[in-house]
Amino acid sequence: MTDTATEEPGTGTPDGQPKNVRVVILALMITMMLAMLDNMIIGTAMPTIVGELGGLEHLSWVVTSYTLATAASTPIWGKLGDMYGRKGAFLNSIVIFLIGSALSGMAQDMGQLIAFRAVQGLGAGGLMVGVMAIIGDLVPPRERGKYQGMMAGVMAIAMIGGPLVGGTITDHWGWRWAFYINLPLGVVALGLITAVLHLPKKRSQARIDYLGAALLTIGITSIVLVTTWGGTEYAWGSARILELTGIGVAALVGFVFWQTRAAEPIVPLHIFRSRNFTLMSLIGFITGFVMFGATLFLPLYQQSVQGASATNSGLLLLPMLGAMLVTSMVAGRITTNSGRYKAFPIVGGALMIVGLYLLSTMDTGTSRLTSGVYMAVVGLGMGCLMQITMLVAQNSVEMKDMGVASSSTTLFRTLGSSFGVAIMGALFNSRVEDVMAERAGALGSKVTEQSAQLDAASLAKLPAAAREAYQYAVSDGTHAAFLLGAVVAVIALVAAVFVKEVPLRGAGPKPEGAPDGAAASKAPVVEAV
Repeated sequence: MTDTATEEPGTGTPDGQPKNVRVVILALMITMMLAMLDNMIIGTAMPTIVGELGGLEHLSWVVTSYTLATAASTPIWGKLGDMYGRKGAFLNSIVIFLIGSALSGMAQDMGQLIAFRAVQGLGAGGLMVGVMAIIGDLVPPRERGKYQGMMAGVMAIAMIGGPLVGGTITDHWGWRWAFYINLPLGVVALGLITAVLHLPKKRSQARIDYLGAALLTIGITSIVLVTTWGGTEYAWGSARILELTGIGVAALVGFVFWQTRAAEPIVPLHIFRSRNFTLMSLIGFITGFVMFGATLFLPLYQQSVQGASATNSGLLLLPMLGAMLVTSMVAGRITTNSGRYKAFPIVGGALMIVGLYLLSTMDTGTSRLTSGVYMAVVGLGMGCLMQITMLVAQNSVEMKDMGVASSSTTLFRTLGSSFGVAIMGALFNSRVEDVMAERAGALGSKVTEQSAQLDAASLAKLPAAAREAYQYAVSDGTHAAFLLGAVVAVIALVAAVFVKEVPLRGAGPKPEGAPDGAAASKAPVVEAV
């Protein structure tokens, strides 16, 4: 049985959407905040957690277990939503995330915390996908651009506010509340979505593709572990990394082979026949590669070279995040009003290349004002790309594949961030170690023996000569990392040039030239109160 209620006359907003769509969007934004804010808050609380629970040697697994579970479950949640109904899958993912949050807050040792973080990650895999897919169902692509600014705003708030909120909660309430804080927010989102959002219920007769899910999980897990451990826990050429690489490649090849034969594949390969979808997946991968690399190395440069505190280094990212927010809002409004979007990925790719090149020119004498201008250029580029990639990807598939399209695009961005952090990190570490050995000799090698990234306390303890050498080393390392990012961003620009501007689906009939199956379907029902 499906919900058949319709919008009452006069209950719509001037833009044609049901008036309570904004209530649903608010609930979706709260859920999106949960997914993005979590790791930011936990990062600040980790020193306190280790101090109480011990297990310093397993510290990285608190983050890794969450990341692995999130990445592996993302495409599965998308498919479940397509098969059995978007609302039910989304609500279940929120519940699992909240259960994992509550259990993590009650953890008594590091092993329990790692396991409970994995549960939390399983739920988180469905949060972002659910948000994107429900918006894709609820709002026609032509109108969807106006909500891009809201999503970019949530991202900016999470990146800036996460460390601040995490530090405040840990200092005043204790680290366990870094997890418990998710519960009231999650309950509010659950209540709003349950009460207001009404989507048609589905029941697929096909069985879940368990073999495909297992192969994809093994492949993604292996890739994430390679990018996480390579160059840190194990050398890139070590037997463990080579084994994981082999397992990952074999699993993914097997997955692709099986998807051509499965009755209800986890990722239907026919969606990649759409040129635009494939190009947007590639651009999303590059955007994730660049964005997370930038947000990792910019604070490090600001703290080590420019002398910013840990808190201030987060605030100093405001030029990049503010520019990203403003541009995303403007791009969304223009897309909504005109229905045209091809210029944005092209301009975004070009600005990202220029901005990253400018960041690569920073040295020990670069002022905060100058670096802020460079960051703003990168932010302008990201703002043109962040949500347009999802919008065009969703517009390139049939409504029945909205979930797998959203999850695949999200997964590519997640994998891009893993590769970006790993590859840019390896290049950064190599340059820092080489420059420290050149400038500070044996002392420099000893300083970076454990890690090429020093915290503020370790940096303050160094002799003046070694500290100065480290500042030059970090400057050189960020130069190499951002230059690599600029080169990789060229791929996004080239991909954007080949995007075909297909009219965005609106509330009316299928636009001329739109792909088969792209006719606008009746919007899901939002209860009018």
